[in-house]
Amino acid sequence: MPDIIVFAGVLAIQLIGVSWILRGPAANASRRVRFAIISAAFISFAILGFGFLLKFVRVARHLSPWWSGWGRGLVFAWALTSILLVLALALSQFVARSSAHSPERRNFLRVANLALFSAPAGTLGYGVFVERTNLKLREQSIAVPGLHPDLDGLRIVQLTDIHLSDFLPERMLARAVEMANETRPHLALVTGDLISFQGDPVDACLHNLARLRADAGIFGCLGNHEIYARTEDYTTRMGARLGMRFLRHQSAALRFGNATLNLGGVDYQHIGERYLVGAEKMIQPGALNVLLSHNPDVFPVAVQQGWDVTVAGHTHGGQVTVEILHENFSVARFFTRFVDGMYRDGSSSIFVSRGIGTIGLPARLGAPPEVALIKLCRT
Repeated sequence: MPDIIVFAGVLAIQLIGVSWILRGPAANASRRVRFAIISAAFISFAILGFGFLLKFVRVARHLSPWWSGWGRGLVFAWALTSILLVLALALSQFVARSSAHSPERRNFLRVANLALFSAPAGTLGYGVFVERTNLKLREQSIAVPGLHPDLDGLRIVQLTDIHLSDFLPERMLARAVEMANETRPHLALVTGDLISFQGDPVDACLHNLARLRADAGIFGCLGNHEIYARTEDYTTRMGARLGMRFLRHQSAALRFGNATLNLGGVDYQHIGERYLVGAEKMIQPGALNVLLSHNPDVFPVAVQQGWDVTVAGHTHGGQVTVEILHENFSVARFFTRFVDGMYRDGSSSIFVSRGIGTIGLPARLGAPPEVALIKLCRT
């Protein structure tokens, strides 16, 4: 459903753009020019439709793996570029109507229009070639009321949404693991989406993650792309062989001094279905209860059940975000209000990491990839 909404939204924006062109700059153009514009629009619609169909395995399996990776990525890149071009066209029309018809104004408009219509390509290029690989370490303190003194200052490193594929080379994952180990964590967490689709190098991803070093070990949960790639059982089994425990509606009691951290994990919770069914049975009284869930939208239910801290990913921090009036807007905001960073509800908290990789569009804007270091502290 989210993909259908995005697909329909991009088509609607492109239709608006074509309508503006035909009623504005091309209003008095020849029939041949107007036919060319309409033909280009239909080609664009077809490209978008083809990119949408590539998400289905029954379609992608008949094509080379390149189409599911960079091929689909180019379609997403065109979709974003077309949206930015329509916005540039709208702004150009507004400026043109509000300007006086003087030579100086006309020269200014030419330069402004050149900048406006060049910006989408420049912005997208920055997202693909610069920010997509600009891996950062993010530190987040979480204050927990009544936290046991032996858990005060506990360091938890989180890697999520790796999506090891054509869009994310193995050397970048290796760098993320090294960055995580440099924090000397007490606990390492991997919260899903190790790869994107069938055929992606899940073994390479697992072997790199096995190099994580943490006092209490490596734990994780599975994401929606483990379902799409049909690797849930394989990832669980191979992870265990390599020293990683993926918690699938399971919990593990970890001792730190005289304190207990009860770590629970669930498989991906599908949007629109009941969340965390039976997860309350994993809660351990007297312990700090920490829930691993790939989908952050479960947080309100986690609060009701009594989980102290929830650790999640899935949103990529929006992956492509635009700041307007100090508010960040992204596609992820249409599906959840827990997009990036820490949120609180009473004494409970959730931290949502932006993750490392990308999906669909091989770019990040306003949401750089990260290794997250969570530090627990007393209030």
